[in-house]
Amino acid sequence: MEEEFTAVVPCSSLAVDSVLRFAAAGVFWGFCSAPYDARKRGLTGIAQASFVAKSVGKFGFQSGLVAGVFATTRCGLQKYRKRNDPLNTLIAGAVAGAAVAAQTRNLNNIIGVACLVSAFSVAADHISRAN
Repeated sequence: MEEEFTAVVPCSSLAVDSVLRFAAAGVFWGFCSAPYDARKRGLTGIAQASFVAKSVGKFGFQSGLVAGVFATTRCGLQKYRKRNDPLNTLIAGAVAGAAVAAQTRNLNNIIGVACLVSAFSVAADHISRAN
């Protein structure tokens, strides 16, 4: 069923759907973790609210970025290669991981995060295909 769905729906629609879903998850994660981090730093009042708002935005943006890059790359590879196999997921995970880690400007971090996101992507894809 997945092959039929991705063959009919444009990559841009899949990317927007992924960005919205994962950005919302990132915002939720930011709302859960940022108040704890702010208290740990000893922030109160306006400083705490500002820290929470910045953290929520950062988590939402990064999650949406990873999802958008991953979905666009994977869909583009599927359409280009005319195959729906784990190689598309492997490459898309590496590209998405490298995109989010590029802000560190450290090659070791970029390679490490690219490999980690790629491995988790392939594992999740394998589990979803098995069911």
